[in-house]
Amino acid sequence: MCGSAIQSSLSENNVACHQEPFTGECSDKEINRLVAVAKANGADIVITAGGGKVIDTGKAVAHEMSVPVAVVPTIAATDAPCSALSVVYTDGGVFERYLVLPRNPDIVLVDTALVAQSPVHYLVSGMGDALATYWEADTCAKSCKPNALTGGSPPTLAAVTLAQLCYDTLMEHGLLAKLAVERKVVTPSVEAIVEANTLLSGLGFESGGLAASHSVHNGFTVLEASHGKLHGQKVAFGTLTQLVLEGRPSEDIYDVLDFCLSVGLPVCLEDCGIVNPTREDIRKVAEATAVEGETIHATWFPVTAEMVESAIWAADAIGKQKKNQS
Repeated sequence: MCGSAIQSSLSENNVACHQEPFTGECSDKEINRLVAVAKANGADIVITAGGGKVIDTGKAVAHEMSVPVAVVPTIAATDAPCSALSVVYTDGGVFERYLVLPRNPDIVLVDTALVAQSPVHYLVSGMGDALATYWEADTCAKSCKPNALTGGSPPTLAAVTLAQLCYDTLMEHGLLAKLAVERKVVTPSVEAIVEANTLLSGLGFESGGLAASHSVHNGFTVLEASHGKLHGQKVAFGTLTQLVLEGRPSEDIYDVLDFCLSVGLPVCLEDCGIVNPTREDIRKVAEATAVEGETIHATWFPVTAEMVESAIWAADAIGKQKKNQS
C-alpha cells in the first residue's frame, strides 16, 4: 500500500534502502531473522509499515539494532503504533510475552486516506482494542497497583482522563466512522477514530495500565479456533468479560454491548470464532488468562481461573441474549 511511495521518497533524497516482507507473526524467530537482514544491509533506521504485528516486530528489530524506528500504519486496527511495547507470540500465534521497550517510536505517520482504503473490519477491530482502554485504566486506578507493564506508579489523573477521552470518542464517532470507511472516504469522525485507536488508546494503556480485557485476549490464543479473529475483536469480548468479572453496573455492560453491536464487534464466544466450546476449552482459556504475571491481576481483588471461567460463560450468555434481541 505504501512501499513504493516510501522507496521513491528515499530514492529522491539519495537514501538507500532494503525492503523485506513480514512473514506474519511477531515471534522471536521473525524478530531475529529481520535483525540479521537489517545488520546485513547496514541499516541505521527501521521503517515499519503495516498492521499491529508488523509494527510490533519493527519496533523490536529497531530496539535490538539500537536505531530509530519510523512507524507507518496502513490500518488503524490496534494501538501498537505509538506504544513502547511489542507483543511477542510463538510462531503458531500463541501469546508468549510483552516486550517492554525503553522508548516510544521516533515518529508515527498515519495517513487517514490510506487507512480509509483498507477493509472496514480493521478500523472496527481498532475500536475494540481502544474500547478496553478506559475500563482497564479505571481498574488500575481503583486498585492503585503499580503498572503491570512498566512496574511504574498507578495511573495519574492525566492518564485516566486520556483513557476516558478515548472511550467518549468511540461512543461519539465510532459508528459514523465505520459508515464513512465503508464508502472509502475520510470525514471528521474517521479522523477522530483513527486518533482514538492509535494515539489515545496507546497513551491510555501505557500510562493507565492493562487489566482483564487483554488477559482474556491472551487466554483465547490457546484455542486455535480464535486465531482467525483480529486482536481488537477478541479484546472487545475481553472487555465484556472484565466488566462481568468486576461486577460492574449493568448499565455500563449494556452500554458497551450496544456499542459493540452497532459497529460489529464480538459480543459472544461464537463471534470470536469459538463455536460450541467445551468446558475444558474455556477452562484452558481461563487458566491462561489468570496465569501469574498476567495483567488481569491489576484488579482490586484476587482473581482465580475459576472466576475468569465463570465470567467468560456469563459474558457469552449476556451477549447472546442481547444479540438475539437486536
